[in-house]
Amino acid sequence: MASTGDLLLPTDDGLYCPAGGFFIDPWRPVDRAVITHAHADHASRGCGRYLTTRDGEAVLRTRMGAEASIDAVGYGEPVDVNGVRLSLHPAGHILGSAQVRVERAGEVWVVSGDYKVEPDPTCAAFEPVRGHVFISESTFGLPIYRWPRQEEVFAAVRDWWRANQDAGRASVLFAYALGKAQRLIAGVGAEVGPIYTHGAVEPLNRAYRAGGVDLPATSPVAEGAGADWSRALIVAPPSAQGSPWMRRFGASSTGFASGWMTIRGARRRRSLDRGFVLSDHADWPGLLAAIEATGAERVLLTHGYTAVVARYLRDRGVDAAVIATRYEGERDDAPVEASAGATETEAGAGGLFGPDTAGGESR
Repeated sequence: MASTGDLLLPTDDGLYCPAGGFFIDPWRPVDRAVITHAHADHASRGCGRYLTTRDGEAVLRTRMGAEASIDAVGYGEPVDVNGVRLSLHPAGHILGSAQVRVERAGEVWVVSGDYKVEPDPTCAAFEPVRGHVFISESTFGLPIYRWPRQEEVFAAVRDWWRANQDAGRASVLFAYALGKAQRLIAGVGAEVGPIYTHGAVEPLNRAYRAGGVDLPATSPVAEGAGADWSRALIVAPPSAQGSPWMRRFGASSTGFASGWMTIRGARRRRSLDRGFVLSDHADWPGLLAAIEATGAERVLLTHGYTAVVARYLRDRGVDAAVIATRYEGERDDAPVEASAGATETEAGAGGLFGPDTAGGESR
């Protein structure tokens, strides 16, 4: 394989493809943005045009607003941009999440975005993508991070919920509003009692349903006047903890679902009653398995424990390095601004890259 130079370069605006003239997950507004998923650190508001997966279109629309110009393609559907061939492939992170495959003159780079390798009924399963260079996240890149079976986690949440009902306490479960909340709602189910959601979560539930995901019935907390909160599971973003919003529930028990709950003391520092280990990122074994499956000769690490993973790979003969980005991994997203009813693509003629660059063969 003859190198044609770096296909992707870190810049002040984000990862840039000079040959194609587009950015991948820019952290500032740019003219042309390819989006791996709709979390705030990967999808910047104000870009001229966005390209995302068809599965993630409704979610991105909810985050970006009705005025955003969004094009959507199916998984694996190639798009030609000035001689650069790009396609989106399942990342298993949240609904519509994708890895971006970029190819030029026989050289293939793959950008992971955020990903997990365990199955999740709320999104397409992770698929390894072969390439010469793999740009990978490393949010949980330490050997201590090894996830329990998710069925065990969901069962533990249901047991906690039932115990709180018996004690007359509301069950308030903190989870990131986009992705984690919907995965929990789908996995825990509504057989124990009613499920209510914070105002940052419910619009995304609607977007997931619009994207074809079957979720149990949920109701916004704002519409729960007169509800018996002691019977309910209330799903909210971590930012709601300690806020005046919590007062309406009276006596309550709090839990948090996150990969960070692996660390002893994390629950106590957050003054939580329960911590549930559940992450939408790959754990240490999953991370290493995913990197190996790409067959990449070169691995570039972004957010997380980058130095640890790079050193581990170099010790095993892999050309690995760290690149600077502004991605944040698993975090508490800002409150969501929903665009009611705006779930369809509103891109202008010619699509993301204009009328002369997306030819018939590539689509």
